[in-house]
Amino acid sequence: MFHDPKHHIKIYQGDCLEILAAIPENCVDMIFADPPNFLSNGGITCHAGKMVSVNKGQWDRSQGPDANHEFNRQWLAACQRVLKPNGTIWVSGTSHVIHSVGFAMQQLGMKLLNDISWVKPNPPPNLSCRYFTHATETIIWAAKNSRSKHTFNYDLMREMAGGKQMKSIWQIAAPERAEKRLGKHPTQKPLALLERIVLAASNPCDLVLDPFAGSGTTAIVALRIGRAALGIEFNFDFAWLGVRRLLDELVAVGFHAAGYAPSLDAVLPFMDRSDPQGFSHRMAPHTKLVQRECRFYFIGTARREVIYSVEALSLEEAWQAFQQSSKSSESVFTVIKTETEIYLAR
Repeated sequence: MFHDPKHHIKIYQGDCLEILAAIPENCVDMIFADPPNFLSNGGITCHAGKMVSVNKGQWDRSQGPDANHEFNRQWLAACQRVLKPNGTIWVSGTSHVIHSVGFAMQQLGMKLLNDISWVKPNPPPNLSCRYFTHATETIIWAAKNSRSKHTFNYDLMREMAGGKQMKSIWQIAAPERAEKRLGKHPTQKPLALLERIVLAASNPCDLVLDPFAGSGTTAIVALRIGRAALGIEFNFDFAWLGVRRLLDELVAVGFHAAGYAPSLDAVLPFMDRSDPQGFSHRMAPHTKLVQRECRFYFIGTARREVIYSVEALSLEEAWQAFQQSSKSSESVFTVIKTETEIYLAR
């Protein structure tokens, strides 16, 4: 679904068992997985002060303890096959699934290294008042087998812990609002959590795999700290959200306009032209539209720069023009659309 050869990032949309089976064995350095918690049972929870359903989709619906455990065994075995001999896997989950994951790891001969308690400083309240508030998730860290000589960047973790050995209790806040500005995933993990995990158990240029990629957090962290990444996500909408977040990391557009012409603005000499509401509201009755332009910029895959631009009414029209241009043989990474309107005072 997405491939960035420059940074070695790939996102696949489909069944993780099918896609993992097509990946060569012994090629992945580290895996992070956030599998279904099987919590979509018709219950309720609290989100942003409101009572909401816990149902996240068919993918999170329990099929019964035996079927759920067999699913965990299957995807863990598939991950174990693609791990390098010294590779490790991290699996996050609530109490509803994590014990099955740990048992399946033992059945497959993995070596359990640590169980991390991720403490959420501001968890949602328990509405039934019949349980303790769920404020933690467990993350199991395991090596491929008992012979593995796993990577652990001890000195870096000690430095991040203020010069002391880092403990297995991590207090990290839920994803910040900025991390969800392009869309929301019901079990999205914070970038800070994945950054610590990837830094702890991998080295620069290592390949990191996420078989339940969700909104692409693992791939974004890998991109930021210089790792290759491979993500697999079954749900198309979530996979597309991950792609949008990756594009947001990869493509930056800088725009600067400066000029001095006192006769342009007879009513308001000084105004912020990036404020369309303010401009149109205050000036519309006294202005005239003199130019409108819709332009498309094609960004290259090999060279992250504009390789072609064209004025067009639609993306389809722009693509046709690009395919007929001298640049049509070049691979396109993304297309940026800009719309410009110029008004003058009457």
